[in-house]
Amino acid sequence: MFKKLKRIAYLKFARKLNNAPSVPVPSIISENTKVTGDIISTGIIHIDGRVEGDISCEELVIGLKGMVVGSVNANNLHLYGQLQGKAVVDKLFVAKTAKLLGDATHNQIAIEPGAYIDGHCIRAGAPIPAEQAKPDLMITDAHEKPSKKAANN
Repeated sequence: MFKKLKRIAYLKFARKLNNAPSVPVPSIISENTKVTGDIISTGIIHIDGRVEGDISCEELVIGLKGMVVGSVNANNLHLYGQLQGKAVVDKLFVAKTAKLLGDATHNQIAIEPGAYIDGHCIRAGAPIPAEQAKPDLMITDAHEKPSKKAANN
């Protein structure tokens, strides 16, 4: 009797899951896997193994033991492992466990203290023109004393 009730409850739960909006399931490259070649996806990719090639996707997570040697083009990149190559992303997160060896072009960036970056992080879009920079911030010599004339103005 209990097994039959359990089975009915399971079937009802399964039917409800089938009617629910689908949740994207990431493609996973596990720790002991090596992929040589390019990967193109419209979804989420999670890498704990090694990929030698270019990756293009919606969201990329390079796990603690993950390593990518190649270019990355994604909307979101969460880097916990190692990336050797160029990254062109909208949002970039670099964890304290990460190593980024190459240049990253981004719109938004977050870097945890302790992250290792050997390259350039470049904000996409035009740089701030000099005339829009705050004029009251002037770099002066640390030993130079402010003049009385400047202090009175």
